Amino acid sequence: MKLTHLLLALGLLLAPTLLPAQTPKPKPIPAAKAAPFDARRRPRGLSDEQLLDAVQRQTFNYFWELGRSNSGMARERSNASFDTGPEVVTTGGTGFGLMAIIVAAERGWITRPQAAARVNQIVNFLWKADMYHGAFPHWLDGRTGHTIRFGIKDDGADIVETSFLYEGLLCCRQYFTKDTPDEQNLRNKILWMWEGVEWSWFTQGQNVLYWHWSPNNGWSMNHQIHGWNECLITYVLAASSPRYAIDRAVYDQGWATGPEYKNGKTYYDTKLPLGPELGGPLFFSHYSFMGLDPHGLKDQYADYWEQNRAHTLINHAYCLANPKHYPDYGPNNWGLTASDSWQGYAAHSPTEDLGVISPTAALSAMPYTPEFSKLAMRHFYDDLGDQLWSPYGFYDAFSEAHHWVAGSHLAIDQGPIVVMMENYRSGLLWKLFMNSPEVQRGLKKLGFESPYLKAN
Repeated sequence: MKLTHLLLALGLLLAPTLLPAQTPKPKPIPAAKAAPFDARRRPRGLSDEQLLDAVQRQTFNYFWELGRSNSGMARERSNASFDTGPEVVTTGGTGFGLMAIIVAAERGWITRPQAAARVNQIVNFLWKADMYHGAFPHWLDGRTGHTIRFGIKDDGADIVETSFLYEGLLCCRQYFTKDTPDEQNLRNKILWMWEGVEWSWFTQGQNVLYWHWSPNNGWSMNHQIHGWNECLITYVLAASSPRYAIDRAVYDQGWATGPEYKNGKTYYDTKLPLGPELGGPLFFSHYSFMGLDPHGLKDQYADYWEQNRAHTLINHAYCLANPKHYPDYGPNNWGLTASDSWQGYAAHSPTEDLGVISPTAALSAMPYTPEFSKLAMRHFYDDLGDQLWSPYGFYDAFSEAHHWVAGSHLAIDQGPIVVMMENYRSGLLWKLFMNSPEVQRGLKKLGFESPYLKAN
């Protein structure tokens, strides 16, 4: 299956009309047409460090190139399937993209002023976009800033997506500290918007957070946020709010409850403290922990380094055991998480295994299992790169059993690759987020321990 992207040909400017008295100028040399992207021409023989650089940088292109619009925000996906198009931008995916922009600036792929200008563009857009009690919807129209309905009744606030967005925005406020107009503006507006998110209002006066609220449908979705899943960051930020913070009882009685919170079982010789059977999709250990550093992060319920490493090891061991006998699973081909699949979007996991490997699963697990993640990275690039490598990094998912490769990329899958690989390499985003004074207050309020909290 040949998968290529045709790049736009460079346009030619018409030469100006010559006046009679002018000396004729040499005719301009026609600009060469850009060659179509050909994955087969990617660099070979890269060292581990070179390959980490290549994967991070190429994946970052998703946010940088597709963000060249009025909003600057992250497109929901690179293609226009599932009734979405280029005007659909995602708030949570933009939070991940903001963190990727910081990585790009720090590694010199773009300049710091370029990064600050793009973040400023995004912040100015959000400043005027639809919000509900300070929270943003899942999707926005990247041209107008108006809400695009995510579901039949999901046409208002989404505090989980809002928390992913602020995970990135707070990192930006920590990183862009210079006294330039762009950096001053983005810091000020991030602070004002952050102060305005009415987290406590989303409890409805109960000791639990509710995921959605709609101006048309009120609380009718009635989705309480219970753990264990990707939403730990939502409770941490709700406790960290400067003006509308939740009480600890909301965390203890709301988040730390439910049939899929505590686990304690052993799978493939690894004990899993929290979560559903066999751990669930791997994004549970990625989204919240792009900012939250799990090293030494503990509360009365779990040690979160142990939790995330156990989750990853179980996912890896399941793929090696391969109980459904897919022909391609193995030590260098593993990783089950939510992504596109050959039969539509699915939350791939050991209990929902469709034979689909999602590169973001193993790559974003780099901090937890670097030895296994690097094997997968090399396989994706060296062995399968002719089919998987694209202008925006690896395609979203593939299934050798079904002879299928996604022709798509998703913001929420691209962002964790750049950010979690950087956290493995330098801890950059962890340091920024965990050194936020509000985040530290919120973690203390909820009873967390962390090396970042010892100095205060």
